[in-house]
Amino acid sequence: MTNKQALDWAMSLLEANNISTARLDSLVLLEDNTGLDRAQILTYPDKEITPSNLTEFKKQIRQRTKHYPLAYIRGKTEFYARDFIVNHHVLEPRPESEAIIEEATSIIKQYSEIISVIDVGTGSGALIINLKLENPTINAYATDNSKSSIKVALKNAKLHETNINFFEGNLINPIPKQTWNSKAVIVANLPYVPQDWYINPPAMREPKRAIYGGKDGLTVYRRFFIQIRELDRKPSWILTESMPPQHKKLTALARSAGYGLVKTNDFIQIFKA
Repeated sequence: MTNKQALDWAMSLLEANNISTARLDSLVLLEDNTGLDRAQILTYPDKEITPSNLTEFKKQIRQRTKHYPLAYIRGKTEFYARDFIVNHHVLEPRPESEAIIEEATSIIKQYSEIISVIDVGTGSGALIINLKLENPTINAYATDNSKSSIKVALKNAKLHETNINFFEGNLINPIPKQTWNSKAVIVANLPYVPQDWYINPPAMREPKRAIYGGKDGLTVYRRFFIQIRELDRKPSWILTESMPPQHKKLTALARSAGYGLVKTNDFIQIFKA
């Protein structure tokens, strides 16, 4: 089968199964399996694909027809212009989360006394690893309540040659007490989707514990801010992600822990003690 034949076959199959990104997905998977870039695939439509590469390509396309996330099929995704390993144990990082990196980096550069960043609910580790790469001098910590997620995050830290301290456990509880002080920043992209909220078929394949946050989506954030309230020495800054309609409630939760809203950037809120 040639590049064109494979591309036509894949697009037809994906379109028949209501995959709205049929052409793009077909090209991406064909790139992965042939080692050719998009321009080469389209410039050389009659180039034959090796049998082993074609077999894997067809297998992956059939997975995609079942709305299996493209990132899981590939085993990787791009976030903040860097590749990260992902699998069914972790959420695929979303573009809206990139604003957390930009906002946290801005704070770190503006306030030179910031020495620690703690990522709560790290998943793949994409946030804390990017923050460490953008701000090499910080002490970087991350938690997750899933051992499987921590394993993925550790692989990503190794991939990007970053030194991150990972802890398994309940939100901020596993972080050593000596870490907590005013020279720390927390980034928290916790589950915030309300339980009855519709999510698309690929997202349904992602770990639901990392998506849903109870009836109004803020159950995990409530537990988080209760833990923050109990700290003797609080970090100066907390950055969160949630849906804009949830921001008023989340601001009230932050206020109950001694934090005021400083700025909102789309899904991201920045709170200061």
